Amino acid sequence: MGTDSTRPEHVAPTPIAELAELIGAGVRGGDDGAVTGVTLRAQRVEPGDLFAALPGARVHGASFADDAVSRGAAAVLTDPAGAAIIDAAIAADRRPPVLVHDDPRAVLGAASAAVYHHPSRALTVIGITGTSGKTTTAFMVESALMAAGRSVGLIGTVATRINGETAPATLTTPEAPDLQALLAAMVERGADSVVMEVSSHALSLGRVAGTSFAVGGFTNLSQDHLDFHPTMEDYFAAKSALFDPAAPTAAAASVVCVDDEWGRRMAQIAVDPTTVETVDAAADRSGVPGRWTAVVGDGAPVLIDPDGTAHDLPVPLPGRYNVTNAALAVALSVAAGAAVDRACAGIADVVVPGRLEPVRAGQDFLAVVDYAHKPAAVEAVLATLAADCRGRVGIVVGAGGDRDTGKRAQMGAAAARGADLVIVTDDNPRTEDPAAIRAAVSAGANGVDAATRRARDIREIGDRAQAIAAAVAWARPGDVVVVAGKGHEAGQEINGVKHEFDDRVVLRRALTAIVDGGDRS
Repeated sequence: MGTDSTRPEHVAPTPIAELAELIGAGVRGGDDGAVTGVTLRAQRVEPGDLFAALPGARVHGASFADDAVSRGAAAVLTDPAGAAIIDAAIAADRRPPVLVHDDPRAVLGAASAAVYHHPSRALTVIGITGTSGKTTTAFMVESALMAAGRSVGLIGTVATRINGETAPATLTTPEAPDLQALLAAMVERGADSVVMEVSSHALSLGRVAGTSFAVGGFTNLSQDHLDFHPTMEDYFAAKSALFDPAAPTAAAASVVCVDDEWGRRMAQIAVDPTTVETVDAAADRSGVPGRWTAVVGDGAPVLIDPDGTAHDLPVPLPGRYNVTNAALAVALSVAAGAAVDRACAGIADVVVPGRLEPVRAGQDFLAVVDYAHKPAAVEAVLATLAADCRGRVGIVVGAGGDRDTGKRAQMGAAAARGADLVIVTDDNPRTEDPAAIRAAVSAGANGVDAATRRARDIREIGDRAQAIAAAVAWARPGDVVVVAGKGHEAGQEINGVKHEFDDRVVLRRALTAIVDGGDRS
């Protein structure tokens, strides 16, 4: 089941005239007929579809309308420029009704929701946004709700699934037509609840428009995606669309982690939010009205509910930040109607692919793969591993190309402050020069002053497999090696080409070579 092609098996037709009136579009070529699906991709058109021909950065989607019509598109949604392209390219006797809107992307979500008969209204939809922790929290909510007897769909970075059926996800949040089709398919397959990661891109680009969120959750905010958002304020504003009552995508109820400044600001924007805070064991444990309080540092974590009642919180992943993720997951689940004790018990055995995921081949040290690809995430992961490690900590780290350049030096600096060994390598260079990216990360690592630098060994090895092998060869009994940045991803994009590469597979291969051969040179 994938986010690009999963659709419900049965869809009642939506009259074109009704759809045009709903979104405020004019219709060329008559408004007779009906549509039973929506897609942005001409090559994925099925008979009866509405083909959304949007303007693009390099080419207008209307350029593919002839192909869409050949595949059975019943209508096209586009802008005036797209309509002109269609008029020139498709003979009048083959031309389907064309819905013309000045800003078709702005109404695509509403149109998609209408065609699939507003599936989110039949579901309890929980949207989770923030910089870090979305995936882990979403997996925990899924498990908590299932423990409470719900039939749960999951939509996120790692996978899309319902009732155990899983397929890799292509975007953190699918485009509006794919999302509405997927929600409709989940309704058709018996889901009553859906937990989904909601990216800032999705909120800014209208991917979740037309979705009714029952509960919105906020994790935290740190530097990321500043290639897309000009400033952190803009990034925050995009996230706030899930909580600001003036926004059409605002959730009916909000649960906000207030451990950072951004969370405290978000709690001020939301209407009557439930808040989540993580405190040390020495702090006041009497409970705060309207707040869930996770208590750490004195044995197993404890969760204090807003009424002041303590609950055991069995967190399956190490680190303070995962206690926070678990507390947020329980609070979200309770906001969605689950019983708190069921929710707490439900998260106990969660496994999140690529999130502090151990890789074992019989070696005498810990080796993990983690998705940390932001400075704050690298810092948190290293602090967590160092706290539980009696030996040294080594990290293999890089930064992605064609993305926020400002975080590259910060990634290196975070690694140098938290690890004994830093190996800077290629992540997904995409279309950029890998050496230039590595140089920026290395400069950040080497630029940390001696007073705050933990790393005594900073290397640069461009080949990622060789970098992983070098870290494994460096490790001694009791050490920790973390391969950061790609997590669950199974490919590496170099010069625009995606090559097969899974950190977990490559790490296991390197570990096996050490264990079998005893080579630690």
